[in-house]
Amino acid sequence: MRAALVVVLLALAACKGDAQKCEQASRNYATLMYWKKANARIDALPEAERQLAREKELSKFTNALEADVDFFVRQCQSANNDEQVDCMIAAKTAEAVAKCADLAKE
Repeated sequence: MRAALVVVLLALAACKGDAQKCEQASRNYATLMYWKKANARIDALPEAERQLAREKELSKFTNALEADVDFFVRQCQSANNDEQVDCMIAAKTAEAVAKCADLAKE
């Protein structure tokens, strides 16, 4: 999760973006990408094990996100790419947010 977001945000360049929007974009990106993979793992488990697995994944995700979000926000601010940030905020699926990240490569 961390490496993918770092690559996306480091690929951009400029001054300072809006911290609040960058935090929202970073959290949305991390959430959508993480849960796409986590839900696939959880869905592969027997029904009786899914609730506990989901709770463990939520705890793991929350801890990782809170530990790293400030770093990602600073990288996003440095990138100052409003188009990408707005796209990442508006994204509702992992596929959509990944396309937003591809804006950095264009």
